[in-house]
Amino acid sequence: MPRDIEWTDTEEIAIQLQEAHPDLDPLTVRFTDLHKLITEIPGFIGDPAKSNEGLLEAIQMAWLEEFNDAK
Repeated sequence: MPRDIEWTDTEEIAIQLQEAHPDLDPLTVRFTDLHKLITEIPGFIGDPAKSNEGLLEAIQMAWLEEFNDAK
């Protein structure tokens, strides 16, 4: 069973996104699409209305790091 994931679990979200979308360059994902991808992660319990540009940017940069490490 997946553990509960909140907006502040930046690294865990980044790992989950990389595992689910290994060929998707995070820098090509619009924040509206990123928001949708995050809220669809199994175990994500964060309030969709509680996201903001700063959180999404931090998640995108963490995902980019995971993406680059996977190359």
